[in-house]
Amino acid sequence: MLTVLGQSSKLCDGVTRRELMRVGGLSLFAGMTLPRLVRAAEATSTAGQGRGRGPAKSVILFNLLGGPSQMDMFDMKPDAPVEVRGEFQPISTSLPGLQICEHLPNTAKLMHKACLIRTVTHGYNAHNPLNIMTGFSGGKFDQLRPEPTDPPDIGAICQYLRMGSRDMPGAVCLPCYPGWGESSMYPGIRRPGPYGGFLGSQYDPLFSVCEPKFDREPRVAFYDQVIPRGEPKLASLDELPDVTVNRLDRRRSILDQLDTQFEATRGAGAIERMNHFQTRAFEMLTSSRTRDAFDLSREPDSLRDHYGRNMNGSSLLVARRLVESGVPFISVHAEIFGKYGHSYDMHENNFGMLKDANLPILDKAYPALIEDLESRGLLDSTLVVVMGEMGRSPKVNAKAGRDHWPQCGFSLLTGGGTKRGCVFGETDKQAAYPSSHPVSPGDIVATIYQLLGIDPHLTVPDRLNRPTPIAHGGEPIWDVIV
Repeated sequence: MLTVLGQSSKLCDGVTRRELMRVGGLSLFAGMTLPRLVRAAEATSTAGQGRGRGPAKSVILFNLLGGPSQMDMFDMKPDAPVEVRGEFQPISTSLPGLQICEHLPNTAKLMHKACLIRTVTHGYNAHNPLNIMTGFSGGKFDQLRPEPTDPPDIGAICQYLRMGSRDMPGAVCLPCYPGWGESSMYPGIRRPGPYGGFLGSQYDPLFSVCEPKFDREPRVAFYDQVIPRGEPKLASLDELPDVTVNRLDRRRSILDQLDTQFEATRGAGAIERMNHFQTRAFEMLTSSRTRDAFDLSREPDSLRDHYGRNMNGSSLLVARRLVESGVPFISVHAEIFGKYGHSYDMHENNFGMLKDANLPILDKAYPALIEDLESRGLLDSTLVVVMGEMGRSPKVNAKAGRDHWPQCGFSLLTGGGTKRGCVFGETDKQAAYPSSHPVSPGDIVATIYQLLGIDPHLTVPDRLNRPTPIAHGGEPIWDVIV
């Protein structure tokens, strides 16, 4: 693991932490012990049996980290009491009969192309993307690091099934691992979600690194949002303090890994099988094709401006370039960067944070991505998912904020085989609970698998070799699929 300086930050379940960042880009090598590699090689030789053809070749998951407020964005309740309906007004959209927030005017023009699910519900009250990336909602609420017993996420399953090309990763996480900005208090904090879990860390995504910049110092947290600028980058080999080029090169040879286990495994042919993983990991980190996908200087200034020259806009533009390079699964996390940044964890000044930072960024970057994909003929083969790990409470609190509310949230799906102009599920008068068609994170994940051509009922072996369903009981939402 390599260490790079980062910025301090916090979510509501943590406090300011010492500046430390542990980049996961080299998790491609982490945990590559002999038993795991042998199991991986043997498992993937037959894993393709769970794959078919789906309309989506790639998925971009835009995680609004912190919990976006459903009733202030996509499920407004203008007739509710003022302490519920809040400060914003609804506006009409391109989809007749559907209204969304007045601060999402560009998004409103595209709703006839999107599919809005308004009834995502679960009991996982944590700021971890574990549930929306795996379909598993039974994790520990206070878990701040991935565990080897966690379920694998969608990206890990894509890599397990050997989706994508040889010289590109099967999954990429942008602009950094979730929790990166919070790592100063808890060294090594990495919010569970985008990992290989019990399949092994060789199925972790490729994590990018970032260095957020700010135009000025903020005055008061929650009440003075300064938007982080910057873009995701691949770590350069010559700037890695703990892993030198020579060490990387030595990892090409599995002989360095075997040590005392070499003689015991030579006869089983394990060397050849494991060498594939070692070689592929190295090639992905050093591939010019991978690095070219991160090079935003190849894009015109007008397009970069269209996405927004902030961390989220730049990350979504890199995500589009990764789609063009054939990466099956890309997750973009609206990371927070301490008092400097923004997130959707709005226990205070909910409306100010949304109006001044969160919604303008989303309303610029999401439409830009959809229009960009469509202009390149990629929207029908690319599924874009916008959602958070939970919703917000119906009642506005004493600090003009909204608190945690996993009982109801939304998911916005566009492209990749989803129905256009579709609204699925209804909520009660306060957007507090589903009144029809409740949807679990497992259902969302199963739908993504179905669109990718992966059998959502496929099982993979856990650490005890027990068959575990990849969607954890979720079922595809057939009403949103073409």
